[in-house]
Amino acid sequence: MDSPLYIIRDRGRYGFIDRIGDVVIEPQYLEVEDFYNGFARVRFNDKLVHMDEMGRLLLKHWFRFIGFFEEGLARVQLVRRWGYINRRGDLEIPLRFDAAGDFSEGLAAVARGIYFGFIGPDGEWAIQPEFDAAGPFSEGLAAVQIGEKWGYIDKSGTLAITPQYDRAEAFRDGVAAVWEGKQWGLIDTAGQLLLEPQFDAPEGGLAGEFFNGMATVVQDEKYGFINTEGTLMVPTRYTFAGDFGDDRAPVELHGRYGYIDTAGHLVIKAGFQDAGVFSNGLAQVKNKGHWGYIGTDGVWRIPPRYQAALPFRAGLAQVVYQNRWQYLNEQGEVIWTER
Repeated sequence: MDSPLYIIRDRGRYGFIDRIGDVVIEPQYLEVEDFYNGFARVRFNDKLVHMDEMGRLLLKHWFRFIGFFEEGLARVQLVRRWGYINRRGDLEIPLRFDAAGDFSEGLAAVARGIYFGFIGPDGEWAIQPEFDAAGPFSEGLAAVQIGEKWGYIDKSGTLAITPQYDRAEAFRDGVAAVWEGKQWGLIDTAGQLLLEPQFDAPEGGLAGEFFNGMATVVQDEKYGFINTEGTLMVPTRYTFAGDFGDDRAPVELHGRYGYIDTAGHLVIKAGFQDAGVFSNGLAQVKNKGHWGYIGTDGVWRIPPRYQAALPFRAGLAQVVYQNRWQYLNEQGEVIWTER
């Protein structure tokens, strides 16, 4: 099924509709999560299990914990041991690890005893366990901890960037956030320091996560933006700033919200009570206690009448109207309403 599915609620139970509002999976679960890589996690008999887009549950085994499917495998835990299941629910890699991460770029970080290494999809060691901690591979490199410091290895297990950081994040867009104490900066994949650690972690976000080539930074409780070269493009002058989407980012100024462009210009005046990230050319904003949606020009596309509103995803947005869930299309038409 190519079309995305959306969570619905009916009499305290949850199910899913498709993009045109047809119920695909009847509301019957007390807890569900959004679909990701073809599966959703739902609560069944007080356990989280995987469900495919046809509503079929993977019930061949019961686990204490189930992860998300990445590269066709999901990590699972039974009692204290970890392994991996395939998309049919079969145990593909036996439960023999003391810790396990998701597969990424063909490898997964796992631990035997107190040390981490990496396995391939056959469950065999590709990089022997000799690290104190390890993160996923991204752009050919994985962060690893040796002693108290973090560095990066390549897929042969060779140190590519010497351990020297207090924390190290995965590479994205050719750069990674690295930490000294409670502040972070940026390095490139060659280990060159692009930005000295000097920023605090953004509230509710990841350090060094770029959208439209920009990442939020925080200094002295004020928000700004850097680009992937580590250049401060928007000075830290806002009380709060959200991620860029459609070349617009929400910012808070004097208790009101507006939007800036990637050059830092205020292109939608700060007149809203709250504001979300642009998606599909629309952003949810709050005005006089109600939510609606504006376009990138700041003009209302869907008038504010909702108690709550989420970003558009693949053409639909979830809103709350008169205490009931609804889904709207980009024209503001209601395609599904909670009974």
